[in-house]
Amino acid sequence: MLIGLTGTYCAGKNHVAALLEARGLPVLDVDKLGYKVLETEKETIFVQFGRDLQKADGSLDRRLLGQRVFGKPEKLAALEAIVHPAANRLTAEWVADRERAGDRACVINAALLHRSVVFNRLDRIILVTAPFFTRLIRAKRRDRLSWTEILKRFARQKDFNSQYLSIKAEIYRIENPGLTGSGNLRKKLECRLDKFIEGMN
Repeated sequence: MLIGLTGTYCAGKNHVAALLEARGLPVLDVDKLGYKVLETEKETIFVQFGRDLQKADGSLDRRLLGQRVFGKPEKLAALEAIVHPAANRLTAEWVADRERAGDRACVINAALLHRSVVFNRLDRIILVTAPFFTRLIRAKRRDRLSWTEILKRFARQKDFNSQYLSIKAEIYRIENPGLTGSGNLRKKLECRLDKFIEGMN
């Protein structure tokens, strides 16, 4: 079984991914895979987006690159044309490896799950949600952006749910509401995940 995991900005999908992994499901973090691809393709990126993106140690300044392409569709498309083919190849290879290993289920954790090479093969999708103000506070604490910049990121996801309406995979929504990791909220979230895993049998 191939499971997709995604969620809106700062909904907490990576926390859910860690809980799934703790329950024995192999999880591929496509976002981290993208960071790996950025590093392997950095020379192409330097040529296209500027040598000032190269740090003193030779690595790619991902934060500066993000600033350079964010909100600029043409530049973002150019970056995606470099990164996505390699990330998709590595994703497909990982899934094939899991299938050969005989895993009964594996999870693809991706912010842009609908663009994944395995999207149309997904059996189930976990959509992680959280209340607006919870996401707002998480975003401020984690990314230290201005409120205006955070709200712009929220606005860019206004059509988030519509990306998953046409797929035949079963959609499973899980809310991750806690800011402080309180026992009751954590237990409720974990119970939802346990029911999801039980339903796989």
